Amino acid sequence: MLEIANLEVVYNDVVLVLRGLSLEVREGQIVALLGANGAGKTTTLRAITGLLSIHEGDVTKGAITYNGVEIQQMDASAIVRAGISQVMEGRRVFAEMTVEDNLRTGAISNKDATNVKNNHDMVMSMFPVLAARRKDTAGYLSGGEQQMLAIGRALMANPSLLILDEPSLGLAPILVAQIRDVIVDINKQGTSVLLIEQNANMALSIADYGYIMENGKVVMDGDAEKLLGDEDVQEFYLGLHTEGGERKSFKNVKHYKRRKRWLS
Repeated sequence: MLEIANLEVVYNDVVLVLRGLSLEVREGQIVALLGANGAGKTTTLRAITGLLSIHEGDVTKGAITYNGVEIQQMDASAIVRAGISQVMEGRRVFAEMTVEDNLRTGAISNKDATNVKNNHDMVMSMFPVLAARRKDTAGYLSGGEQQMLAIGRALMANPSLLILDEPSLGLAPILVAQIRDVIVDINKQGTSVLLIEQNANMALSIADYGYIMENGKVVMDGDAEKLLGDEDVQEFYLGLHTEGGERKSFKNVKHYKRRKRWLS
């Protein structure tokens, strides 16, 4: 469904952020893209969704293909119409608008009134809390409710591929579990998912396949279950290993040592 091949992205004609990134999302899959802050995850999202130019970024090499069509030069609205929707980091709901109006904005590219109604009914069924608060101002929702609203708004565009950028960010563990279950339900209904996360445990527990990024490129990939059980992933991303009786910190391990181990 989605293929990124040898992608390079430069900001302000100077800063090289993506350095030959390659990954794919097959139809029906949940694919996790993991990495620490600064690894290039959000830049990858911007490249897929046509938002690089807003941030003074450009694709300088490589291609992004969606259902057989190259999209790296398409504008954001055309990419949404092609079937890709995103939920941005930080939720970004329209705080002054009602829940209902937020959802309606998500359907602006969908000209099929019957389809819009069906999507609206599906979202309200999937998120009963939104149905109960449909007339409330979005800015007064809790963080978890706003995340549900952001996901519901993205679904109003009837996407074939849903991209989520850090959906667990800032949420309590019980809400992270709810969002995880929502992602699984969305996928079961036929929508492929690219899940961009720092929460490796949550992402890999529901994904079919995973990629780990460092310094603008993929340094490890494989079946999600395999990655979840990998010693290096456990040590560096899940903090499960200890050394000398103390937990070993990912950030304190030298990058070159990490990189050597990923690629060995």
